[in-house]
Amino acid sequence: MAAPDTPASAAGLARGRGEPVAIVGAGVAGTWQALLFAEVGFAVTLYDCGDAILRGATSFWAGGMLAPDCERETAEPVVTRLGRQSIALWRKYVPDTPLNGSLVVAHPRDRADFDRFARLAPGHERIRADALAALEPSLAGRFREALFFPNEGHVEPRRVLPALHADLARRGVTMRFEASVDPRSLDGLVIDCRGLAARDVFPELRGVKGETVLIETREIALSRPVRLIHPRWPIYIVPRPDGRFLIGATTIESEDLGVSVRSALELLSAAYALHPIFGEARIVEVGAGLRPALPDHAPRIRIEGRRIAVNGLYRHGFLLAPALAELTLNYVRHGTTDDEVMEWS
Repeated sequence: MAAPDTPASAAGLARGRGEPVAIVGAGVAGTWQALLFAEVGFAVTLYDCGDAILRGATSFWAGGMLAPDCERETAEPVVTRLGRQSIALWRKYVPDTPLNGSLVVAHPRDRADFDRFARLAPGHERIRADALAALEPSLAGRFREALFFPNEGHVEPRRVLPALHADLARRGVTMRFEASVDPRSLDGLVIDCRGLAARDVFPELRGVKGETVLIETREIALSRPVRLIHPRWPIYIVPRPDGRFLIGATTIESEDLGVSVRSALELLSAAYALHPIFGEARIVEVGAGLRPALPDHAPRIRIEGRRIAVNGLYRHGFLLAPALAELTLNYVRHGTTDDEVMEWS
């Protein structure tokens, strides 16, 4: 949508073809900005204060689910809209992205919560036990029905980000890790993707802790993320390579990066409730990340001249980052605006 009274809405800020752009933050948000800007010819430099592994970044601890329809249960409509846009971009730029859907299940005693989820999150097929067993043989006989969301997928953040960084290197992007950079000290077009570190631009930012447990077992296999509806322990389990599974779903209003005993027990208990085999799995890692959240839990692109800040991705980083990068690029090149996401200062 066009907004003629907003800055640069008519002509854009730059076109590419060798023009420099600095991007601060090499997590999933900054990486997608770098990818799309590099593709159209900008001379991109990507900075990050951490090392190339990005262990301290929110992206390192993410589940990597691409679930725009499931997120309709709690998220703002803009998340679903941009998430669907992102799915197409993941398919285009990372063709091997597993886009084979996701599942939602519940035990009979939680039928009311299951039906509520189904009402709030359309876009699914309600399938019976035999169809569930065909999709996920390991869950045969465990549940009488499930919600199958066919247009969703997932990525493994610790594999896909290094792969995207390698793609950036092939495209000539300069990457500077362990470089603490203040975006306001840089000249030219600057895109700020620092997450929680950007409170100088977004004073209203807060960190919302998400805890995860990584387990390993060869006795069960899943092909897609599975959400278990439970009144106390609603969780998701995301399959990882090499017989590993990421268990998560906690959303805690705290900026303490520790994982409580209670949270770990609840996550593991919920996995056991999904399938008792998980009770014999080996715990590989317990960790937590802080998601940068704005008061409405919706993303924002804040523009001040040639400085653009992208933030507020909350628990939807891998779902939203591609679409937000496309919005930023279209604004810079063509002056195209999105009033639901963009604001000017």
